[in-house]
Amino acid sequence: MRVDDGNLVHRALGGLGRFCARRPRTALAGWLLLAVALVGAAAVLGRPVDNDVALPGSDAQQARDLLGRAGSGDGTDGQLVLYADGGRLDDPARQDALARAIREIAGVPHVTDVDGVDAAAGTLSPDGRTGWLTVRLDVSPRQVDKALARAVTDAAAPAGAAGIEVTPGGVLASAAERGGSRDSELLGLAVAALVLLLAFGGLVAAAVPLVTALVTLACAVSAVGLAGHLAAVPSVAGTLATMVGLGVGIDYALFLVTRHRRLLAEGVPVPEAVARSVAGSGSAVVFAGGTVVVALGGLAVAGVPILGTLGWTTGLVVVAAVAGAVTLLPALLTLLGHRLDRLRIRRRPPAPASPAAPGPATATGGGAATASGGGTGERRLTGWARQADRVTRRPWRWAILALLLLGVLAAPALDLRLGQVDPGDSPVGTAGRTSYDRLAAGFGPGVNGPLTVVAELEPPAASGADARVGELSARVAGTAGVARVAPVRLADGGRVAVLTAYPRTAPGDPATAGLVRTLRTVGPPGVAVHVGGATATRVDLADRVGERMPWVIAVVVGLATVLLYAAFRAPVVAVKAAVMNLVSIGAAYGVLTAVFAWGWGAGLTGLSGPVPVESYLPMMLFALLFGLSMDYEVFLLTAVQESWRATGDNLVAVREGLAGTGQVITSAALIMVTVFAGFVLQDDPVIKMFGLGMAVAVAVDATVVRGLLVPATMALLGRANWWRPARRRRAAERTPPVPVG
Repeated sequence: MRVDDGNLVHRALGGLGRFCARRPRTALAGWLLLAVALVGAAAVLGRPVDNDVALPGSDAQQARDLLGRAGSGDGTDGQLVLYADGGRLDDPARQDALARAIREIAGVPHVTDVDGVDAAAGTLSPDGRTGWLTVRLDVSPRQVDKALARAVTDAAAPAGAAGIEVTPGGVLASAAERGGSRDSELLGLAVAALVLLLAFGGLVAAAVPLVTALVTLACAVSAVGLAGHLAAVPSVAGTLATMVGLGVGIDYALFLVTRHRRLLAEGVPVPEAVARSVAGSGSAVVFAGGTVVVALGGLAVAGVPILGTLGWTTGLVVVAAVAGAVTLLPALLTLLGHRLDRLRIRRRPPAPASPAAPGPATATGGGAATASGGGTGERRLTGWARQADRVTRRPWRWAILALLLLGVLAAPALDLRLGQVDPGDSPVGTAGRTSYDRLAAGFGPGVNGPLTVVAELEPPAASGADARVGELSARVAGTAGVARVAPVRLADGGRVAVLTAYPRTAPGDPATAGLVRTLRTVGPPGVAVHVGGATATRVDLADRVGERMPWVIAVVVGLATVLLYAAFRAPVVAVKAAVMNLVSIGAAYGVLTAVFAWGWGAGLTGLSGPVPVESYLPMMLFALLFGLSMDYEVFLLTAVQESWRATGDNLVAVREGLAGTGQVITSAALIMVTVFAGFVLQDDPVIKMFGLGMAVAVAVDATVVRGLLVPATMALLGRANWWRPARRRRAAERTPPVPVG
């Protein structure tokens, strides 16, 4: 279906806009009641998260399933890392303090047992200054919240009084730091408000998109939080939903408000202006949001549950943003009426004149001036009109320049290697980083990434003296890269043997990934060995992502191309738009590699050095960015196609399309870039990667791609842009265009 014709979607949205204009208080009340209900439910019931990664079909999942059947996978183990700046933890006075602390911790609700510091068990470092307590909980990881982590840490006060530093580690550290600072959201909102104020020139008009975005975001993020009670939702899902929800929510509202104000300036009555804005710009918003959701849906072929979860949770906020733009926003615009332009900070420019017929001035750029607000036939050009004129006059020069710039940005992506981020990559001073560094210094880096080796024994072993058990332990301990192993434990009536192996290298080190693969081959004859645990699961996740990435790309690009063809009935335009999106994503990958993997400017992001690019991030970014980049492509191509139909001149169409959409799309892109970049302030390195990668992709797409490459290639292709099969051509020519954007 096309976004620019009188089809069913256009008519349905027009009817929806008229309904909201007739009953604005009903629409507004419905949204407010929904927001109160969802936010209140999330506040009362909580927003549980689960960072435990499941990967069906992987070797790590087989190990996990075996432990579950053997009854060894229940509950959660947390850590309290202990450090003495002077003396030893096993000094008599400190032992007494630790005993009191253990009794206090054991009395905390949901704590079932506490393992003390013991050199024989390997929980006391050789110098005696570092150790850890294992806190066993009767709840799942998703139920370990900030309050429980604080209660456990506070109960260790007797140890602190004896001069022992106590830092939560593992799941307790993750829970203790959950929620974080809201500086990133506040920064994004502040800059968005400034951009909207400059774009609209008035406080009321600038506030409307912000209010719409915040209401819909509150509903969507609360829904994502409540979903944690029903499914395993990782902590990054809420932050990613907030990031995307702010960006698209403000942008979609911006496009509709811009169209509505233009109609009011032309003298259209408020109810009719609302209906026409929803029918026109609303159609493009629905199509753009649908494209994002479809792209995220392409993650289903990845076979990675965490990506599927991030896909539907992020898609949920996009759907909410679209719904708010076509229902809540029209209600607000109707209630405000002509007061939308109150509290102005500058005079409003005169309403644009009707477009002139094509002529010499139009052919040289005058039409672009007209499209962007100039008088009929005037030679005065806006900044975007001048840029369009320059690019279309010398398309080869600008196309080559754009490709060179994009090539430089994307080149580092050739060295992109997927890995796993661990707490040692977090900013200095966070609980996760402190506990990680303490343990690594006292025991070696591998203590932070233990590997769980699980062997299936058939027939079952009668005791630990079974020859197969001894040989398994010896083979694992003798494997290069293993620092030490814990004693073997038998479970499930001797059918399962479990031991913990500590690598010599850190969890994110490529050598650790190699060790995981090696350990899976060291079992005695006839004994199947599996390696599980968080580190092994991440290794399998990286392998799965590498295998499925080409399929995800093919599905997302294919679906997007079909949607673009359905929208514009121009196969060349559809294919070209899909290719342009790939270019901006490549640039984002290159910057991610340079900043995070190479460490160029990593300090500016709050990190202390290079960190691996999280294995699932490139695939998630691809689906998300492909959909988001399509938003601006749709609005630009819609304007170009309208001008093409009116003039029949491809160069004029490109110039007028770029000039007419330049200011509003630039404002929208600036808002989205700022919102995304603000999340680089978060402590989580993965969130930093998402924020920077998305900001770079949108910035490149809105400048180099849209300002240089798209108009240059369209100028070079000429009338071939609009070639279509004969049957489609005749059908399209019978349908008058409807303005969008």
